[in-house]
Amino acid sequence: MFNSLKAQAPDKILALMGQFKADPRDNKVDLGVGVYKDAEGHTPVMRAIKAAEKKLWETETTKTYTALAGEPAFHAAMAEMVLGAGYPADRLSALATVGGTGACRQGFELARLANPDCTIWVSDPTWPNHLSILAFMKQATKPYRYFDNAARAVDFDAMMADLDGVQAGDVVLLHGCCHNPTGANLTLEQWAAVADLLEAKAAIPMIDLAYQGFGDGLEEDAAGTRLIASRLPEVMIAASCSKNFGIYRERTGCLMVLSDAANKDVTQGTLAYLNRQNYSFAPDHGSRLVTMVLTDPALRADWMAELEEVRKGMLGLREQLAAELRQLSNSDRFDFIAQHRGMFSRLGATPEAVEKMRVDNAIYMVGDSRLNIAGLNAKTVPLLARAIIDAGV
Repeated sequence: MFNSLKAQAPDKILALMGQFKADPRDNKVDLGVGVYKDAEGHTPVMRAIKAAEKKLWETETTKTYTALAGEPAFHAAMAEMVLGAGYPADRLSALATVGGTGACRQGFELARLANPDCTIWVSDPTWPNHLSILAFMKQATKPYRYFDNAARAVDFDAMMADLDGVQAGDVVLLHGCCHNPTGANLTLEQWAAVADLLEAKAAIPMIDLAYQGFGDGLEEDAAGTRLIASRLPEVMIAASCSKNFGIYRERTGCLMVLSDAANKDVTQGTLAYLNRQNYSFAPDHGSRLVTMVLTDPALRADWMAELEEVRKGMLGLREQLAAELRQLSNSDRFDFIAQHRGMFSRLGATPEAVEKMRVDNAIYMVGDSRLNIAGLNAKTVPLLARAIIDAGV
């Protein structure tokens, strides 16, 4: 039977990681994989997570199954962080998932159960795994324009023109902050206009919130999501804890669904059903750590302080790179790098220029010229800036 299997196309980012590891050059720079790194190139365990793990190790008395949908305390802690204090608990259903990817997948599955004929609208560009998962599911999708490659900024007029074609019951996938792969975000005024359109079209927003706290701040990065949640009767939010809590390998995510309060029990039961059909119980270790950090005032304060250090460090690297490029190019055409937010920016370089930087300078970035700002440090920024100019970007 298995002789009939066909080789699958390799994930481009994972393939790039393999190339990087095999490169013997000492000066190589990895700007491909979407993982935060400090100035030494290390992805550290955050202080509050380490403290919570120690406390959990000392106090945990069982490893038996938890609730099928995950612990209610985790749901509440995540809802408070994402939606703010006073979130509408009577309308909220939630699900612990296998990372943010699992939250996206279960959100897509929920949409298909609720409306098998729905189309899921996806920004062009988007995180490649969105499209890969949806294609594997054979789910109907449509793209909407999002990024102006020439201006390296959101093309909002084009976005709204495309979304004018949304039908009632369709799902519109939005990036909550720190858009991946571009780094270009909607303003709050633009979020309000999107909410107006979705409300008029009776469409359902699904927000992928993978980088809360990496852009303008923990509260600021949730502003668009909170605005949408306050305006629309039905909303899905797929939140990841990988980046802002630094627990990538723990696979901790949460799908939150806002719906009619009268239908909350059915929605919650359907979410639990989806977990049962897929993997039964999501991993508990990471979600328990997140709950401890968010509900313990001392741990939360330390976590927020370290998260702010991470955020400001990435902003500093953005500003340094933009300044280096301004000096080398004698122009302001790279100032968008300082204006983008999160780990990523899309340079607007051709695949040939990206390959030239890899071959000539041992600089690795995704072929669409998405670069991970967190892969840089003060010493490698000038090397990247010179490589960008030499590659003719």
